[in-house]
Amino acid sequence: MTDAHSSSPRRSRGLRAALTIALMIALAGGAVSAGLLLSNAGESRPPSPTATRPIPSDLAPDAVSERAFPSLTYGIHAFLWWNETMRTIDLDNIRLMKFTHVKQRFSWSTMEPVRGEWHWDKADGVVGEVNYRGLEVVARLDGPPDWAIAAPGAPSDPPLDLAAWTEFCGTLAARYRGQIAAYQVWNEPNLTREWAGHPPSAAAYVTLLAACAEAIRAADPGAIIISAGLAPTGTGLPEAIPDMDYLRQMYAAGAAPYFDVLGLNAPGYGNPPEMSPAEAEAAGFLRWMCFRHVEDMRAIMVEAGDAHKQVAILELGWTTDRIHPDYAWHAVDEETQAAYLVGAYRYAAQHWRPWAGLITAIYIADISWTPDNEEYWWAVNIAGYDNGWQGRPAYYQLSWMERYVDDTFIPARDPSDPDAVIVDPLPPREESDGEP
Repeated sequence: MTDAHSSSPRRSRGLRAALTIALMIALAGGAVSAGLLLSNAGESRPPSPTATRPIPSDLAPDAVSERAFPSLTYGIHAFLWWNETMRTIDLDNIRLMKFTHVKQRFSWSTMEPVRGEWHWDKADGVVGEVNYRGLEVVARLDGPPDWAIAAPGAPSDPPLDLAAWTEFCGTLAARYRGQIAAYQVWNEPNLTREWAGHPPSAAAYVTLLAACAEAIRAADPGAIIISAGLAPTGTGLPEAIPDMDYLRQMYAAGAAPYFDVLGLNAPGYGNPPEMSPAEAEAAGFLRWMCFRHVEDMRAIMVEAGDAHKQVAILELGWTTDRIHPDYAWHAVDEETQAAYLVGAYRYAAQHWRPWAGLITAIYIADISWTPDNEEYWWAVNIAGYDNGWQGRPAYYQLSWMERYVDDTFIPARDPSDPDAVIVDPLPPREESDGEP
Protein backbone atom coordinates (compact mmCIF):
# COMPACT_ATOMS: atom_id res chain seq x y z
CA MET A 1 0.00 0.00 0.00
CA THR A 2 1.44 3.34 -1.03
CA ASP A 3 2.11 6.19 1.34
CA ALA A 4 -0.39 8.31 -0.55
CA HIS A 5 -3.13 5.89 0.39
CA SER A 6 -2.08 5.23 3.95
CA SER A 7 -2.18 8.74 5.36
CA SER A 8 -5.29 10.88 4.89
CA PRO A 9 -7.44 7.97 3.68
CA ARG A 10 -6.90 6.19 7.00
CA ARG A 11 -8.01 9.28 8.84
CA SER A 12 -11.04 9.48 6.54
CA ARG A 13 -11.91 5.85 7.17
CA GLY A 14 -11.45 6.34 10.92
CA LEU A 15 -13.81 9.30 10.83
CA ARG A 16 -16.25 7.31 8.71
CA ALA A 17 -16.10 4.44 11.21
CA ALA A 18 -16.82 6.82 14.09
CA LEU A 19 -19.75 8.29 12.17
CA THR A 20 -21.06 4.81 11.44
CA ILE A 21 -21.07 3.95 15.13
CA ALA A 22 -22.87 7.20 15.87
CA LEU A 23 -25.39 6.41 13.13
CA MET A 24 -25.98 2.93 14.50
CA ILE A 25 -26.62 4.33 17.96
CA ALA A 26 -28.95 6.95 16.51
CA LEU A 27 -30.83 4.32 14.52
CA ALA A 28 -31.24 2.30 17.69
CA GLY A 29 -33.51 4.96 19.11
CA GLY A 30 -36.33 2.47 18.89
CA ALA A 31 -34.58 0.37 21.49
CA VAL A 32 -34.49 3.32 23.85
CA SER A 33 -38.16 4.09 23.24
CA ALA A 34 -38.97 0.47 24.06
CA GLY A 35 -37.35 0.83 27.47
CA LEU A 36 -34.00 -0.70 26.56
CA LEU A 37 -30.62 0.85 27.21
CA LEU A 38 -27.54 1.43 25.10
CA SER A 39 -24.29 0.39 26.68
CA ASN A 40 -20.68 1.03 25.82
CA ALA A 41 -17.64 -0.89 26.92
CA GLY A 42 -17.22 1.29 29.98
CA GLU A 43 -20.70 0.56 31.26
CA SER A 44 -21.69 -2.96 30.25
CA ARG A 45 -19.75 -5.54 28.30
CA PRO A 46 -21.53 -7.54 25.60
CA PRO A 47 -22.51 -11.06 26.59
CA SER A 48 -19.66 -13.52 26.65
CA PRO A 49 -19.43 -16.15 23.90
CA THR A 50 -21.88 -19.00 24.27
CA ALA A 51 -20.88 -21.41 21.50
CA THR A 52 -19.36 -24.66 22.72
CA ARG A 53 -17.60 -25.55 19.47
CA PRO A 54 -13.84 -24.93 19.30
CA ILE A 55 -12.73 -21.65 17.78
CA PRO A 56 -9.56 -21.70 15.64
CA SER A 57 -6.63 -20.08 17.39
CA ASP A 58 -4.80 -18.98 14.25
CA LEU A 59 -7.11 -16.17 13.10
CA ALA A 60 -4.95 -13.40 14.63
CA PRO A 61 -7.55 -11.02 16.03
CA ASP A 62 -4.86 -9.00 17.78
CA ALA A 63 -3.10 -8.35 14.47
CA VAL A 64 -5.87 -6.14 13.11
CA SER A 65 -4.45 -2.64 12.80
CA GLU A 66 -6.55 -1.29 9.93
CA ARG A 67 -10.24 -1.10 10.84
CA ALA A 68 -11.84 0.10 7.66
CA PHE A 69 -15.25 -0.70 9.18
CA PRO A 70 -16.55 -0.83 12.72
CA SER A 71 -16.74 -4.44 13.86
CA LEU A 72 -19.50 -5.29 13.20
CA THR A 73 -21.03 -3.18 10.43
CA TYR A 74 -24.55 -4.25 9.46
CA GLY A 75 -25.41 -4.16 5.76
CA ILE A 76 -27.94 -5.57 3.32
CA HIS A 77 -27.96 -6.00 -0.45
CA ALA A 78 -30.83 -4.12 -2.12
CA PHE A 79 -32.05 -3.42 -5.66
CA LEU A 80 -32.72 0.30 -5.84
CA TRP A 81 -31.98 1.03 -9.48
CA TRP A 82 -35.09 1.05 -11.62
CA ASN A 83 -38.14 1.90 -9.54
CA GLU A 84 -37.85 5.21 -7.69
CA THR A 85 -40.94 4.73 -5.54
CA MET A 86 -39.89 1.25 -4.53
CA ARG A 87 -36.43 2.63 -3.72
CA THR A 88 -37.98 4.91 -1.12
CA ILE A 89 -40.03 2.11 0.46
CA ASP A 90 -37.06 -0.26 0.58
CA LEU A 91 -34.78 2.34 2.16
CA ASP A 92 -37.41 3.17 4.77
CA ASN A 93 -37.58 -0.50 5.69
CA ILE A 94 -33.80 -0.81 5.83
CA ARG A 95 -33.69 2.12 8.25
CA LEU A 96 -36.30 0.38 10.36
CA MET A 97 -34.04 -2.68 10.45
CA LYS A 98 -31.40 -0.48 12.12
CA PHE A 99 -28.88 -1.47 9.45
CA THR A 100 -26.44 1.20 8.31
CA HIS A 101 -25.01 0.06 4.94
CA VAL A 102 -26.78 -0.67 1.67
CA LYS A 103 -25.06 -2.62 -1.06
CA GLN A 104 -26.16 -1.87 -4.61
CA ARG A 105 -24.83 -3.16 -7.90
CA PHE A 106 -23.52 -0.42 -10.19
CA SER A 107 -23.49 -2.25 -13.49
CA TRP A 108 -21.04 -0.84 -15.99
CA SER A 109 -23.30 -1.88 -18.89
CA THR A 110 -26.18 0.32 -17.68
CA MET A 111 -23.95 3.33 -17.02
CA GLU A 112 -21.85 3.28 -20.20
CA PRO A 113 -23.82 1.15 -22.70
CA VAL A 114 -21.90 2.76 -25.56
CA ARG A 115 -18.25 3.77 -25.26
CA GLY A 116 -18.12 7.31 -23.91
CA GLU A 117 -21.91 7.61 -23.51
CA TRP A 118 -22.57 7.99 -19.79
CA HIS A 119 -25.97 7.50 -18.13
CA TRP A 120 -25.94 8.90 -14.60
CA ASP A 121 -29.61 9.40 -13.70
CA LYS A 122 -30.18 6.07 -11.93
CA ALA A 123 -26.86 6.14 -10.10
CA ASP A 124 -27.43 9.75 -9.03
CA GLY A 125 -30.82 8.78 -7.66
CA VAL A 126 -29.48 5.81 -5.69
CA VAL A 127 -26.49 7.61 -4.20
CA GLY A 128 -28.47 10.74 -3.43
CA GLU A 129 -31.35 9.00 -1.69
CA VAL A 130 -29.24 6.56 0.31
CA ASN A 131 -27.11 9.44 1.58
CA TYR A 132 -30.18 11.61 2.23
CA ARG A 133 -31.56 8.89 4.50
CA GLY A 134 -28.36 8.78 6.53
CA LEU A 135 -27.22 5.40 5.21
CA GLU A 136 -23.96 4.38 3.55
CA VAL A 137 -23.51 3.08 0.00
CA VAL A 138 -21.46 0.00 -0.81
CA ALA A 139 -21.13 -0.09 -4.60
CA ARG A 140 -20.53 -3.40 -6.36
CA LEU A 141 -18.74 -2.76 -9.67
CA ASP A 142 -19.03 -5.33 -12.45
CA GLY A 143 -21.37 -6.09 -15.38
CA PRO A 144 -19.22 -5.04 -18.36
CA PRO A 145 -21.04 -3.93 -21.52
CA ASP A 146 -20.72 -6.13 -24.58
CA TRP A 147 -18.46 -3.63 -26.31
CA ALA A 148 -15.89 -3.91 -23.50
CA ILE A 149 -15.66 -7.72 -23.36
CA ALA A 150 -12.65 -9.22 -25.09
CA ALA A 151 -10.88 -12.53 -25.21
CA PRO A 152 -7.98 -12.54 -22.74
CA GLY A 153 -4.48 -12.65 -24.14
CA ALA A 154 -1.80 -13.45 -21.59
CA PRO A 155 -2.82 -15.38 -18.43
CA SER A 156 -2.79 -12.12 -16.47
CA ASP A 157 -5.11 -10.31 -18.91
CA PRO A 158 -8.73 -9.93 -17.79
CA PRO A 159 -11.42 -10.59 -20.45
CA LEU A 160 -12.27 -6.95 -21.02
CA ASP A 161 -10.93 -3.63 -22.23
CA LEU A 162 -8.73 -2.77 -19.25
CA ALA A 163 -8.28 0.90 -20.18
CA ALA A 164 -12.03 1.38 -20.44
CA TRP A 165 -12.58 -0.46 -17.14
CA THR A 166 -10.04 1.79 -15.43
CA GLU A 167 -11.80 4.85 -16.81
CA PHE A 168 -15.16 3.55 -15.58
CA CYS A 169 -13.87 3.03 -12.02
CA GLY A 170 -12.16 6.41 -11.87
CA THR A 171 -15.01 8.36 -13.44
CA LEU A 172 -17.56 6.84 -11.07
CA ALA A 173 -15.40 7.50 -8.01
CA ALA A 174 -14.74 11.09 -9.06
CA ARG A 175 -18.43 11.78 -9.55
CA TYR A 176 -19.37 10.39 -6.12
CA ARG A 177 -16.30 11.39 -4.13
CA GLY A 178 -17.16 11.22 -0.44
CA GLN A 179 -20.63 9.79 -1.15
CA ILE A 180 -19.84 6.09 -1.61
CA ALA A 181 -18.36 4.46 1.48
CA ALA A 182 -16.88 1.39 -0.17
CA TYR A 183 -16.39 -0.23 -3.56
CA GLN A 184 -16.62 -3.98 -4.13
CA VAL A 185 -14.49 -4.69 -7.20
CA TRP A 186 -16.32 -7.46 -9.12
CA ASN A 187 -18.19 -10.49 -7.78
CA GLU A 188 -17.25 -14.18 -7.78
CA PRO A 189 -14.45 -14.00 -10.37
CA ASN A 190 -13.50 -17.57 -9.42
CA LEU A 191 -16.54 -18.77 -11.44
CA THR A 192 -16.46 -18.98 -15.24
CA ARG A 193 -20.01 -17.67 -15.49
CA GLU A 194 -18.96 -14.49 -13.68
CA TRP A 195 -15.73 -14.10 -15.67
CA ALA A 196 -17.33 -13.30 -19.05
CA GLY A 197 -17.54 -17.00 -19.85
CA HIS A 198 -13.79 -17.54 -19.69
CA PRO A 199 -12.01 -19.89 -17.29
CA PRO A 200 -11.20 -17.90 -14.18
CA SER A 201 -7.70 -16.62 -13.49
CA ALA A 202 -6.66 -15.11 -10.17
CA ALA A 203 -3.74 -13.31 -11.82
CA ALA A 204 -6.10 -11.73 -14.35
CA TYR A 205 -8.46 -10.68 -11.56
CA VAL A 206 -5.57 -9.03 -9.71
CA THR A 207 -4.79 -7.03 -12.85
CA LEU A 208 -8.43 -5.90 -12.98
CA LEU A 209 -8.48 -5.17 -9.24
CA ALA A 210 -5.26 -3.16 -9.31
CA ALA A 211 -6.42 -0.98 -12.20
CA CYS A 212 -9.75 -0.22 -10.57
CA ALA A 213 -8.31 0.32 -7.08
CA GLU A 214 -5.69 2.77 -8.28
CA ALA A 215 -8.30 4.71 -10.26
CA ILE A 216 -10.66 4.91 -7.26
CA ARG A 217 -7.88 5.91 -4.87
CA ALA A 218 -6.79 8.70 -7.19
CA ALA A 219 -10.35 10.03 -7.44
CA ASP A 220 -11.63 9.36 -3.89
CA PRO A 221 -8.79 8.51 -1.48
CA GLY A 222 -11.13 8.03 1.49
CA ALA A 223 -13.16 5.24 -0.10
CA ILE A 224 -12.71 1.65 1.07
CA ILE A 225 -11.67 -0.92 -1.55
CA ILE A 226 -13.13 -4.41 -1.04
CA SER A 227 -11.92 -7.29 -3.16
CA ALA A 228 -14.51 -9.39 -4.99
CA GLY A 229 -16.69 -11.71 -3.00
CA LEU A 230 -15.43 -15.23 -3.74
CA ALA A 231 -17.88 -18.07 -4.27
CA PRO A 232 -17.36 -21.00 -1.89
CA THR A 233 -16.86 -23.98 -4.19
CA GLY A 234 -14.82 -27.12 -4.63
CA THR A 235 -15.30 -27.23 -8.40
CA GLY A 236 -12.21 -26.98 -10.56
CA LEU A 237 -11.40 -25.65 -14.00
CA PRO A 238 -12.81 -24.96 -16.51
CA GLU A 239 -15.98 -24.10 -14.55
CA ALA A 240 -14.39 -22.62 -11.42
CA ILE A 241 -11.42 -22.45 -9.10
CA PRO A 242 -12.01 -23.44 -5.45
CA ASP A 243 -12.11 -20.29 -3.38
CA MET A 244 -9.26 -21.30 -1.06
CA ASP A 245 -6.99 -22.01 -4.03
CA TYR A 246 -8.10 -18.82 -5.73
CA LEU A 247 -7.33 -16.67 -2.69
CA ARG A 248 -3.85 -18.13 -2.38
CA GLN A 249 -3.33 -17.46 -6.09
CA MET A 250 -4.50 -13.86 -5.61
CA TYR A 251 -1.88 -13.32 -2.93
CA ALA A 252 0.78 -14.97 -5.09
CA ALA A 253 -0.15 -12.59 -7.91
CA GLY A 254 0.39 -9.55 -5.67
CA ALA A 255 -3.20 -8.64 -4.72
CA ALA A 256 -2.52 -7.41 -1.18
CA PRO A 257 -1.70 -3.73 -1.90
CA TYR A 258 -4.88 -3.27 -3.93
CA PHE A 259 -7.63 -3.91 -1.38
CA ASP A 260 -8.34 -2.58 2.09
CA VAL A 261 -10.75 -5.35 3.08
CA LEU A 262 -10.99 -8.92 1.81
CA GLY A 263 -14.37 -9.74 0.27
CA LEU A 264 -16.01 -13.13 0.83
CA ASN A 265 -19.42 -14.67 0.16
CA ALA A 266 -20.81 -16.88 2.91
CA PRO A 267 -23.97 -18.87 2.12
CA GLY A 268 -24.83 -21.37 4.83
CA TYR A 269 -25.82 -24.32 2.60
CA GLY A 270 -28.58 -25.38 4.96
CA ASN A 271 -26.26 -25.82 7.92
CA PRO A 272 -26.46 -23.87 11.21
CA PRO A 273 -24.10 -20.93 11.53
CA GLU A 274 -22.20 -22.48 14.45
CA MET A 275 -21.15 -25.53 12.41
CA SER A 276 -17.39 -25.60 11.83
CA PRO A 277 -15.81 -26.77 8.56
CA ALA A 278 -14.54 -29.88 10.34
CA GLU A 279 -18.03 -30.65 11.60
CA ALA A 280 -19.40 -30.12 8.10
CA GLU A 281 -16.96 -32.71 6.76
CA ALA A 282 -17.82 -35.13 9.55
CA ALA A 283 -21.51 -34.76 8.64
CA GLY A 284 -20.85 -35.67 5.00
CA PHE A 285 -20.64 -32.16 3.59
CA LEU A 286 -17.61 -30.39 2.16
CA ARG A 287 -15.86 -27.95 4.48
CA TRP A 288 -16.91 -24.95 2.39
CA MET A 289 -20.60 -25.83 2.87
CA CYS A 290 -20.99 -23.84 6.07
CA PHE A 291 -20.92 -20.23 7.22
CA ARG A 292 -17.75 -20.75 9.25
CA HIS A 293 -15.80 -21.55 6.10
CA VAL A 294 -14.99 -17.84 6.45
CA GLU A 295 -12.47 -18.97 9.09
CA ASP A 296 -10.63 -21.03 6.46
CA MET A 297 -10.31 -17.92 4.33
CA ARG A 298 -9.21 -15.77 7.26
CA ALA A 299 -6.49 -18.33 8.01
CA ILE A 300 -5.17 -17.85 4.46
CA MET A 301 -5.02 -14.09 5.07
CA VAL A 302 -2.95 -14.75 8.18
CA GLU A 303 -0.74 -17.18 6.28
CA ALA A 304 -0.18 -14.51 3.60
CA GLY A 305 0.87 -11.84 6.11
CA ASP A 306 -2.37 -9.87 5.64
CA ALA A 307 -3.83 -10.37 9.12
CA HIS A 308 -3.86 -6.62 9.81
CA LYS A 309 -6.88 -6.23 7.49
CA GLN A 310 -10.53 -7.02 8.00
CA VAL A 311 -12.92 -9.30 6.14
CA ALA A 312 -16.18 -8.12 4.56
CA ILE A 313 -18.87 -10.74 4.07
CA LEU A 314 -20.62 -9.49 0.96
CA GLU A 315 -23.33 -12.15 0.65
CA LEU A 316 -24.69 -13.86 3.76
CA GLY A 317 -27.79 -15.99 3.40
CA TRP A 318 -29.80 -19.19 3.55
CA THR A 319 -32.25 -19.99 0.77
CA THR A 320 -35.81 -21.23 1.21
CA ASP A 321 -35.92 -22.42 -2.43
CA ARG A 322 -37.74 -25.75 -2.90
CA ILE A 323 -38.19 -25.22 -6.66
CA HIS A 324 -34.76 -25.03 -8.30
CA PRO A 325 -32.83 -28.31 -8.02
CA ASP A 326 -29.48 -26.52 -7.77
CA TYR A 327 -30.66 -24.91 -4.52
CA ALA A 328 -33.45 -27.10 -3.13
CA TRP A 329 -30.98 -29.56 -1.60
CA HIS A 330 -29.86 -26.96 0.94
CA ALA A 331 -33.13 -25.05 1.41
CA VAL A 332 -34.47 -24.29 4.88
CA ASP A 333 -37.87 -23.04 6.01
CA GLU A 334 -38.48 -19.35 6.67
CA GLU A 335 -38.24 -19.62 10.44
CA THR A 336 -34.92 -21.45 10.17
CA GLN A 337 -33.65 -18.88 7.68
CA ALA A 338 -34.41 -16.15 10.21
CA ALA A 339 -32.77 -18.00 13.10
CA TYR A 340 -29.65 -18.81 11.08
CA LEU A 341 -29.19 -15.24 9.83
CA VAL A 342 -29.44 -13.84 13.35
CA GLY A 343 -27.19 -16.62 14.57
CA ALA A 344 -24.56 -15.77 11.97
CA TYR A 345 -24.40 -12.12 13.04
CA ARG A 346 -24.30 -13.21 16.66
CA TYR A 347 -21.55 -15.75 16.05
CA ALA A 348 -19.43 -13.22 14.15
CA ALA A 349 -19.94 -10.63 16.88
CA GLN A 350 -18.92 -12.99 19.65
CA HIS A 351 -16.00 -14.72 17.91
CA TRP A 352 -14.74 -12.76 14.90
CA ARG A 353 -14.26 -9.23 16.10
CA PRO A 354 -12.32 -7.17 15.19
CA TRP A 355 -11.33 -8.87 11.94
CA ALA A 356 -14.95 -9.15 10.76
CA GLY A 357 -16.07 -5.75 9.51
CA LEU A 358 -19.00 -5.38 7.12
CA ILE A 359 -21.50 -8.26 7.01
CA THR A 360 -24.08 -7.97 4.24
CA ALA A 361 -27.24 -10.07 4.27
CA ILE A 362 -29.05 -10.99 1.07
CA TYR A 363 -31.51 -9.60 -0.01
CA ILE A 364 -34.08 -6.84 0.10
CA ALA A 365 -35.92 -8.22 -2.91
CA ASP A 366 -36.26 -6.67 -6.33
CA ILE A 367 -39.99 -6.09 -6.70
CA SER A 368 -39.95 -7.71 -10.15
CA TRP A 369 -38.79 -11.11 -8.86
CA THR A 370 -41.18 -14.04 -8.96
CA PRO A 371 -40.78 -17.55 -7.51
CA ASP A 372 -39.16 -18.49 -10.81
CA ASN A 373 -36.16 -16.37 -9.82
CA GLU A 374 -33.83 -18.27 -7.49
CA GLU A 375 -32.92 -14.96 -5.84
CA TYR A 376 -36.54 -14.59 -4.69
CA TRP A 377 -35.99 -17.35 -2.14
CA TRP A 378 -32.93 -15.82 -0.48
CA ALA A 379 -34.63 -12.49 0.24
CA VAL A 380 -35.76 -11.38 3.70
CA ASN A 381 -38.96 -9.94 2.26
CA ILE A 382 -41.48 -11.19 -0.29
CA ALA A 383 -41.15 -9.67 -3.75
CA GLY A 384 -44.14 -8.85 -5.90
CA TYR A 385 -46.80 -6.29 -6.70
CA ASP A 386 -49.80 -7.98 -5.13
CA ASN A 387 -49.49 -7.83 -1.34
CA GLY A 388 -47.65 -4.62 -0.50
CA TRP A 389 -44.28 -4.63 1.27
CA GLN A 390 -44.20 -7.84 3.30
CA GLY A 391 -41.30 -9.06 5.40
CA ARG A 392 -40.41 -12.68 5.93
CA PRO A 393 -39.56 -13.77 9.48
CA ALA A 394 -35.89 -13.01 8.74
CA TYR A 395 -36.67 -9.33 8.19
CA TYR A 396 -38.25 -8.98 11.62
CA GLN A 397 -35.71 -11.10 13.48
CA LEU A 398 -32.83 -9.13 11.94
CA SER A 399 -34.63 -5.91 12.90
CA TRP A 400 -35.04 -6.97 16.53
CA MET A 401 -31.67 -8.63 17.19
CA GLU A 402 -28.96 -7.15 19.41
CA ARG A 403 -26.07 -5.24 17.82
CA TYR A 404 -22.33 -5.20 18.50
CA VAL A 405 -20.49 -2.22 16.99
CA ASP A 406 -16.84 -2.18 18.05
CA ASP A 407 -17.08 -1.87 21.84
CA THR A 408 -20.69 -0.68 21.81
CA PHE A 409 -23.42 -3.18 22.63
CA ILE A 410 -26.99 -2.35 21.62
CA PRO A 411 -29.51 -4.68 23.25
CA ALA A 412 -32.23 -6.46 21.31
CA ARG A 413 -35.39 -4.51 20.59
CA ASP A 414 -38.74 -5.44 22.04
CA PRO A 415 -40.78 -7.19 19.29
CA SER A 416 -43.83 -5.20 20.42
CA ASP A 417 -42.05 -1.97 19.44
CA PRO A 418 -44.45 -0.19 17.06
CA ASP A 419 -41.45 1.07 15.06
CA ALA A 420 -41.80 -1.74 12.54
CA VAL A 421 -42.08 -2.31 8.82
CA ILE A 422 -43.76 0.21 6.53
CA VAL A 423 -46.33 -1.32 4.21
CA ASP A 424 -47.04 1.36 1.66
CA PRO A 425 -49.17 0.94 -1.46
CA LEU A 426 -46.92 -0.27 -4.24
CA PRO A 427 -46.30 1.89 -7.29
CA PRO A 428 -47.63 1.12 -10.77
CA ARG A 429 -45.60 -1.62 -12.36
CA GLU A 430 -42.67 -0.34 -14.41
CA GLU A 431 -41.00 -2.41 -17.05
CA SER A 432 -37.21 -2.48 -17.07
CA ASP A 433 -34.54 -4.22 -19.05
CA GLY A 434 -33.09 -5.83 -15.95
CA GLU A 435 -31.52 -4.91 -12.64
CA PRO A 436 -27.99 -3.58 -13.02
